[in-house]
Amino acid sequence: MSNVKLHPSLDNGIQPALQGFTGGLLRCHCASDAVEVRVDSPTLHNHACGCSKCWKPAGAKFAVIAVAPRDAVTVLSNGQKLKIVDEAATIRRHACTECGVHMYGRIENKGHPFYGLDFVHTELSEEPGWSAPAFAAFVSSVIETGTPPQQMAGIRQQLRGIGLEPYDCLAPELMDAISTHVAKQNGTYREA
Repeated sequence: MSNVKLHPSLDNGIQPALQGFTGGLLRCHCASDAVEVRVDSPTLHNHACGCSKCWKPAGAKFAVIAVAPRDAVTVLSNGQKLKIVDEAATIRRHACTECGVHMYGRIENKGHPFYGLDFVHTELSEEPGWSAPAFAAFVSSVIETGTPPQQMAGIRQQLRGIGLEPYDCLAPELMDAISTHVAKQNGTYREA
């Protein structure tokens, strides 16, 4: 079994969602003039992400990302400090130019299956109650950020040990949603 630092919210025990939770405030890591983003919705599909694009806390192998409806995500203060990390990326990650923390990711392509959902880091909130991580995605991608391939079996075992099934894509139900969207767009969708 591996014992790497996955992410603080995983290593310190996954906290369950609170019933009736309606959202909260996310703050970047700046000591003053922090960027604040309000999420007026519970989150869904929270997961550990090993991709090389997602922001991760110092020393963490994985990001922890959830989604919320786009219209529920509002920049409240110091939005002038936000800059899109990569304009060409499918998910345009808005990061604080001072501390580097990604505040939210937005898909602008209206034809994308996840258009209308923003990607948020709920660890940036002091409010308890957000959805709990339920799986790990793009696990092999941690190799791209410097993890030796020989550690991967242990990392997958460690993820399973805390109740997160590791995938090298998204969870099956999300992959099904993407394929359903594509099938509807190209006219091959069939109901059972």
